[in-house]
Amino acid sequence: MNDDSHFMRIALALAERGRGTTSPNPMVGALVVDDEGVIVGRGAHRIAGGPHAEVVALEDSGSRAQGATLYCTLEPCSHTGRTGPCAPLVARAGIRRAVIAMADPNPLVHGAGLTYLRDRGIQVTVGVRGEEAARQNAVFLAAIQRDRPYVIVKVALSLDVCVGRPEGERMLLTGAAANRRVHRQRAEVDAIAIGSGTVLADDPLLTPRGAYRGRPLTRVIFDRRLRTPPGARLFSTLDAGPVIVVTTEVAVRQAQARAEALTRAGATVLAPATGELAEALRVLKGDGMTSIVLEGGPGLHRAAFEADIVDAVEIYLTPRRLAPGGVPWLGEGRLSWDALHDRRALWLGGDVLVEGLVHTDVHRHH
Repeated sequence: MNDDSHFMRIALALAERGRGTTSPNPMVGALVVDDEGVIVGRGAHRIAGGPHAEVVALEDSGSRAQGATLYCTLEPCSHTGRTGPCAPLVARAGIRRAVIAMADPNPLVHGAGLTYLRDRGIQVTVGVRGEEAARQNAVFLAAIQRDRPYVIVKVALSLDVCVGRPEGERMLLTGAAANRRVHRQRAEVDAIAIGSGTVLADDPLLTPRGAYRGRPLTRVIFDRRLRTPPGARLFSTLDAGPVIVVTTEVAVRQAQARAEALTRAGATVLAPATGELAEALRVLKGDGMTSIVLEGGPGLHRAAFEADIVDAVEIYLTPRRLAPGGVPWLGEGRLSWDALHDRRALWLGGDVLVEGLVHTDVHRHH
């Protein structure tokens, strides 16, 4: 394995320190390595609005950055956002060579940072472990390239591909290890979403438990008919983050009293003109949301697949059977293993988590 690949792997590991805290910014890691192959500076972007990874790494290295190589998982920015541009700092520090995993897909940046460095005589290499960098920042890439949040469909299935018993019978399919992972994910993403049917059937709290989360978690209810009861338990958890009810203009006009009752309960009622899922997601992205987990139920999942807005699927398979009388998930022919890319399986106690990608283009570096 060459040195560039080795050092970029370390930079990618550093970037992971920002998982769950940098949204809506990407996760970025940076290393400064001298001519002897010694790491003299390390940095990670830890929180949106905080210093960028390159800045931290250059400060860490001090004068030893002179003539050294910078490894960075994303192109250094050349524009001023909430913090100043990084490319000029890299040039001023005396970096001789810059190795970048992937160019920044943001049209404001794309290629400009690389050009800035090259124009100042810095040797630039792009694409080292680029696929891994793109996968790591799939959420950021989806938000820019699709103008909507990255959408993960999450479901727990019995051996006979059912999600539960008929309405009114609450049950938890998965075991403790799988549940811990679900809550760890809730600590990372911007939002989780359910359909109104799940509110009526399960009355869930939708809060991250057992995992630290330093920022509010947005809970979204897709409810075209405004069926969500204002007394739902979700509204007792507003200290954990906002609750948004996504409906339609028609529903708000026809059931104004119900919409007002939900607002009084603490909900933000969003009514995009068409009420289509894709449009609703664009509105949510406009509110700063870059990742969303669709937790259920089957109706919402079917609508998401039909609207072609699913980026990734997480299926928790449990060793229980629910038939006869179990509620099926998507129905025949809706999703095959072959339709999923980059599949992975992981044992979690007695359950198996199968993950796969539906849309793969955002995981490719350009």
